[in-house]
Amino acid sequence: MVEFLHHVNIEDSENVVYKGEVLHAINCAIVMLTSRMHHRNMLHQVKIEHSESVMYKAFGIGFSLLSMYMIRYSGVQNIVSTARSGFQPCYEEPDGLNRWIKPPLRLTHTMSDPELLWRASFVPQVKKYPFKRVPKIAFMFLTRGPLPLSPIWERFLKGHEGLYSIYIHSLPSYRAEFPPTSPFYQRQIPSQVAEWGEMSMCDAERRLLANALLDISNEWFILLSESCIPLFNFSIIYKYVKKSRYSFVGAFDDPSPYGRGRYNLNMAPEINLSQWRKGSQWFEVDRRLAISIIKDTLYYPKFKNFCRPGCYVDEHYFPTMLTIEASHLVANRSLTWVDWSRGGAHPATFGRGDINEAFMKRITEGRSCLYNNQPSTLCFLIARKFAPNTLEPLLQFVRYE
Repeated sequence: MVEFLHHVNIEDSENVVYKGEVLHAINCAIVMLTSRMHHRNMLHQVKIEHSESVMYKAFGIGFSLLSMYMIRYSGVQNIVSTARSGFQPCYEEPDGLNRWIKPPLRLTHTMSDPELLWRASFVPQVKKYPFKRVPKIAFMFLTRGPLPLSPIWERFLKGHEGLYSIYIHSLPSYRAEFPPTSPFYQRQIPSQVAEWGEMSMCDAERRLLANALLDISNEWFILLSESCIPLFNFSIIYKYVKKSRYSFVGAFDDPSPYGRGRYNLNMAPEINLSQWRKGSQWFEVDRRLAISIIKDTLYYPKFKNFCRPGCYVDEHYFPTMLTIEASHLVANRSLTWVDWSRGGAHPATFGRGDINEAFMKRITEGRSCLYNNQPSTLCFLIARKFAPNTLEPLLQFVRYE
């Protein structure tokens, strides 16, 4: 207790939340000290005078710090009441099953990428869960900053709490501001800069997967951008990915200079030219393949060292690695619709004037694909790229009923 208080310097920060957390931490330390003494039956093994002395010292130090703090900062009650909403009760970590199956209370952590990937790669060896597990979809947003189409997603997710999780990877400098009622509230993960076509983009995607894997109830993982919208209601999308025997990753053999032409002979023998694949960055994978992606240490160095420059590693790393390791589990197509008809290095971006009933019908109808090896007309569940100014007309045409 004394050692803990020695490191507490209330005057180090003017941050309101930090001030509240300091007070909360002092209170927790006192409560936990009392709890541990009781748990170990210490009060029955030492003299009453000694135990009372310890208790008085602990409460005395804590009360003194609280008093000094209240004198220095007026209105502390309001500060504490404001910051307290994010606090968790003072209790010791339970030793029961809940310790292992409950999701992290907060998405913020101090783990490095190697530590995070290691922790996320844990796999239960017993296949049957000893509790009632409700599988969830993890919607993973890879974005530079704001999510201008978040009202679309809020409408889509409403009423389906407990069946989804949200994760946001953004520029480290960006701080999302969503109200507590929003499903996006406090859903940012510790992030780093991700550059288009570079390995840092794949690092960001693996970071999203790893953070989502920490919640053992997440079973399916969909990568999204800030310009994506769902094309159908939640129930249809949930059932579609749940019933599928395959994960949806584009992985095709492109003989052109933009496919095989990007292969580097230094990737052999781990990766041969015949195994080289290309596909869309936007994927949906199940938990098994998500773990395969984040635990990979064999192919990652090859792509990091030899898929550059002009290789666009995010189009090749996952498709190639999954083709080698688990081709029988990949549907070889993406669930995300984009329009490449205009040509160029990037798909078309749609603005406010593009959004009408005919346009939305064109996206969702007239398709053909294989679903569980059977012909299907339901091929795409997500669409992109929609500019921020499309929000108002999109809200008129998408109902998600």
